Amino acid sequence: MRYPIAIEIGTETAAYGVVVPDLPGCFSAGDTIDEAVTAAEEAAAAWIDATLDAGGAVPSPTALEVLRLRADYTGWAFGVITVDPAALDSTVERVNISLPRRVLLRLDAQARAAGETRSGYIASLALEGHGDGGKGVNQGTRD
Repeated sequence: MRYPIAIEIGTETAAYGVVVPDLPGCFSAGDTIDEAVTAAEEAAAAWIDATLDAGGAVPSPTALEVLRLRADYTGWAFGVITVDPAALDSTVERVNISLPRRVLLRLDAQARAAGETRSGYIASLALEGHGDGGKGVNQGTRD
């Protein structure tokens, strides 16, 4: 899936800025246009992930031609970023993992204490940002 982006051209003293107009608050910046666009792809993926986790809907992309006509982007450059469609896929998938029995027993006890199934508990740990160095799911987005 491709989303249009608006690019504020950088200068010697200012970074390139990129916004994803279809994803409110989603933006990035970089010292080079490549850095800014790559960061915009990462920010869009994080925005979509956080929105889906919150039960929200992900807007469809606007046509680039429509974006170019908006007065608030006069003087900006335009492009597109690609968002992996798998980022929008909430299909439940069965997986097989291997864990030491002692870890599995601890996991099951923690799941019971939280009132969840093993699968639900593992999913909630991942969605809460455990194991991501404390970055959380909102990295790269602005509320």
